[in-house]
Parts: sequence; C-alpha cells; structure tokens
Amino acid sequence: MASTLTNLLFHVVFTTKMRREFINPEIRKQLYPYIGGIIRDEKGKLIKIGGTDNHVHILAKFSPTVGMSDMMRRIKGNSSKWINEKRFCQTRFAWQRGYAAFSVSESVWMKVARYIENQEEHHKKMTFKEEFLLLLKKHHVEYNEKYLWD
Repeated sequence: MASTLTNLLFHVVFTTKMRREFINPEIRKQLYPYIGGIIRDEKGKLIKIGGTDNHVHILAKFSPTVGMSDMMRRIKGNSSKWINEKRFCQTRFAWQRGYAAFSVSESVWMKVARYIENQEEHHKKMTFKEEFLLLLKKHHVEYNEKYLWD
C-alpha cells in the first residue's frame, strides 16, 4: 500500500493537580479552543472537548505520526504554560502527571461526544474520582489506586 490510512479516535481524560478547581467557565471558553489548536498543529482533529472546573475530556482523532505520550505532553505542557502566562490563576497552574486514554470505535463516537458534552450535568450526580474509576473499570484498565492521584 502506497499510503498510511488511519482513523485513530481517542477519548482522553486528565485533571488538574490535586483536582483543584481552576478551570472556571471563563477559562474554558479560551482553553478549549487553545487545546484544539495544539491538536491541529499535530495533524489531529478535535471532535469534542468538555469538562468541569477540575478536569478535561477530549474526543479527538490523532495522527499516527505522533505517539499518545508525545501528544499528551504537548497538550498538557503547552496549555499549562499558556494558562500561567495568561495569569488565569492566582497560584501556579499544573495538570496532574498522568492521564487516561481510551480507544473509541467509530460506531460509538457520537455517544462519547454526548457524554463529554454533558459533563456539567453528569457531575451533579458523580464526583470526578467516581467517574474516573468507573471509566477505568468499564475499559478494563488495570490500576493501583495508590498511584492514581497526586
């Protein structure tokens, strides 16, 4: 085959350090497009982004030429630097070290997009920790809870 053809859909979740509630609606209005720009710069496509004051969900297509860890380092590193340069927070902003990434089937991407779109409503019933543990279990991700939170 003369070319590489892919459809790599991912649902990525990451949180602020210590799950501090820094990402208010005003910051989100600017942060989400900024993250979309980072993804585009890496030849990806943002499909849906959402979250709450302490975490972000992304549904995106990523280029096969950029590894997941490199993509996440760019998204988190560039966005935290940008947040600090803009002085959106009174203290230094940081993301938690890790993230979770799940592959998404083409047949369910719209369901995942709706889930991301409804984060505010969803979190009236469930905390981020509860949601995150549920996602890990649903996707059969092995983990040690001792190492999940910083």
